[in-house]
Amino acid sequence: MAALGLACLTCGTVQAAEATYTSVTLTTEAALRAAQAALASCRESGYQVAVSVTDRSGTPIVVLRDRYAGPHTPETANRKAYTSASFRMSSADLAEATQTGKATSGIRHLDHILALGGGLPIEAAGSLVGAIGISGAPSGDADEICAQAGIDAIQADLDFQ
Repeated sequence: MAALGLACLTCGTVQAAEATYTSVTLTTEAALRAAQAALASCRESGYQVAVSVTDRSGTPIVVLRDRYAGPHTPETANRKAYTSASFRMSSADLAEATQTGKATSGIRHLDHILALGGGLPIEAAGSLVGAIGISGAPSGDADEICAQAGIDAIQADLDFQ
């Protein structure tokens, strides 16, 4: 009977220890710097875009829309960033992995998922801390180049985490 009681005490201790966790996410200031750098990169290439930077759960922290970016671009940028945060991969890689006819193609039908290039996860010390999505450049590849410029602008700060 004592052995049984000990086992239950051990289970309770393990369960209590796992009731909470700590995570790291981007600050508003870092998200803003990334968004501004991405927007500047797109402008230098002649693109009018929207940029969304989210926390690790895909919730937007910062959304910027250039003056001539289409009205659909903020939502599209949000969905690309959300997709990258949710699946911890680029939205272009998810597009490749979920093409029609593949077993995973149904993922594209989930709410808020957008399997188009332009969304990238943001990591610090190997952990997801946020994501960035761009919409409005002529292609997903061009969106992704701007997104990477946003990450590059804050990478040094992320590396020291």
